[in-house]
Amino acid sequence: MTIVRLHQFALVGRDVDRTHTLAELQRLGCTHVEPGAGTRANPSDAPPRELDLGRPPREVLDALKVLARVDHPRRQAWADEPFDLDAVVDRVGALESRRLHLEDRRDFLEDRIEDLRHWGDFRLPEPGEIGPYRLWFYRVPNARMRELDDLPERGFDLPWQVVHRDARTSWVVVVSPTQPPANAMPVLRTRTGKVSLEQLRRELESVEQELEEIAANLHALTRWKSAIVRNLARAADRASLDAAHDACARDADGAVFVVRGFVPSAELPRLESLAAKSGAALVAAEPAPESRTPTLLDNPRHFGGGEELVQFYQTPGYRDWDPSPVVAFSFATFFAMILADAGYALLLGAGLLIGWRKLGRTEKGARIRLLVGGMLAAGVVYGAIVGSWFGVTPQHGFLAKLHVLPLDDFDSMMRVSVLIGAAHLALANTIVASRARTRARAVPPLGWVGVLAGGLVLWLAGPGQRPLGYGLVALGLLGILFFQSDRRIAGPLDVLKRLAAGALGLTNITRLFGDVLSYLRLFALGLASSSLAMTFNSLASDIQDAMPGIGLLFAIVLLVIGHAINLVLGLIGGLVHGLRLNFIEFYQWGLSEEGRPFRPFAKREVER
Repeated sequence: MTIVRLHQFALVGRDVDRTHTLAELQRLGCTHVEPGAGTRANPSDAPPRELDLGRPPREVLDALKVLARVDHPRRQAWADEPFDLDAVVDRVGALESRRLHLEDRRDFLEDRIEDLRHWGDFRLPEPGEIGPYRLWFYRVPNARMRELDDLPERGFDLPWQVVHRDARTSWVVVVSPTQPPANAMPVLRTRTGKVSLEQLRRELESVEQELEEIAANLHALTRWKSAIVRNLARAADRASLDAAHDACARDADGAVFVVRGFVPSAELPRLESLAAKSGAALVAAEPAPESRTPTLLDNPRHFGGGEELVQFYQTPGYRDWDPSPVVAFSFATFFAMILADAGYALLLGAGLLIGWRKLGRTEKGARIRLLVGGMLAAGVVYGAIVGSWFGVTPQHGFLAKLHVLPLDDFDSMMRVSVLIGAAHLALANTIVASRARTRARAVPPLGWVGVLAGGLVLWLAGPGQRPLGYGLVALGLLGILFFQSDRRIAGPLDVLKRLAAGALGLTNITRLFGDVLSYLRLFALGLASSSLAMTFNSLASDIQDAMPGIGLLFAIVLLVIGHAINLVLGLIGGLVHGLRLNFIEFYQWGLSEEGRPFRPFAKREVER
């Protein structure tokens, strides 16, 4: 739960040893190499377009993705087996292209067969085969079939026959030399095409067989997945090593090279050992205050999900603090309050358990699943507290005892949301104050904490506590006014400039007020989710009461569709607004600078 302490280093060696030294540095895998002049990317993060694979890397990645989607892959080939990357990638690409084409054709055939099956298995007669007559096809609603009975009375001599009928539609064939006039038939004609139903079914069977063959071929090619990954990793290592070569500075004679970067302080002995073995000189020191030092976060697995969220949005500066634990806890809380239903959380939890093992295959997946598990556990707890289980509030038993905070109690829910918002922002300011380099710099954030506390006292406490509230607000504002600037006072003009900076800082009170009110979205979205769930339950109950018997089926369908829609809306709201309250409201009070991630210059290929 901290930002790892780093050392800035410069490794100096003979240019003839540069390739060997950089290869060993890459194998060490714990340094962040700074890009040199003219280098567009960090050597630790060479873009895919720089990979030397003999073909576009995107094609190789696409082939790997295709093989990764195949279930139950074969045993992987040995690393020393002969492997033709181009042949495998071309074969996978051709099979995937053919598979997509056949799947489109299969969908068309299935739709076409569905359209024709009610007409029966027939073949359209060739011109002249039944004299001058032709067949015309119509799908007529049963309610309009009487119009066909009236054709002779309306002056139309059109023989017709019903070949199929269901509860709503009749499939009618008309025999006529020319297409019947538009005013004769109740509907427009249906175009059946010239291909018979039997031909379509045979073609569909052929397509299905070819798709099975493609699936078998792709399954056979899955034994080369590891080989493709090795080639990608090897090419990425080469590109990264080439970028490291470009990052090196060299003297005018080209006899000496210098590579600069950062290394975790705990790994410095390993780097010193590498320098000694390579015959290079190493100079290491604490990063200079003006240097753009990268940030390396170090969190245990149970807070790793918070770190993934932090890295996704904004890496904190090296001299700032690691918000991962706070973000993990607060995001889980906000998500639970927006979802606001224990039943939904349990349903999502069942899905998480199904994919638990699959998510744990990677370190990032293991971190994410713990974060999601914490979010859903918080969702169950909060849903039980507000008494919402798929929109139903228990009236008796143990679950009813857990219901202590009604969602429809607007005053209480607004207080809870504002208190959470004030506490969140107060925590951000308190952390900033605790990290201040001087006591004077700690006063402004503590002043905002005082303003928050005083405002809550004035809002929630009785008249007897109002002097305390006014006192906290006044003390906080005065602290901001006098200590917002750390300008030294050498004369009256400095006093005025310092007060002007303080007055400018006081204008943030409107931002503070708006940010606290932003947390009301926790109550509003949670109430909307719960209300929508109850509405679907009420509608389903009304349908069942109005239509005994068949109404139960309609009610179940409505419940499934309605709660699915509400669950999706709750998920979107919980993710978007839960992250927003952390990354916007909390960050702007708690973090002072944006950093850049520490990217280790390391080998991607696993050495055996």
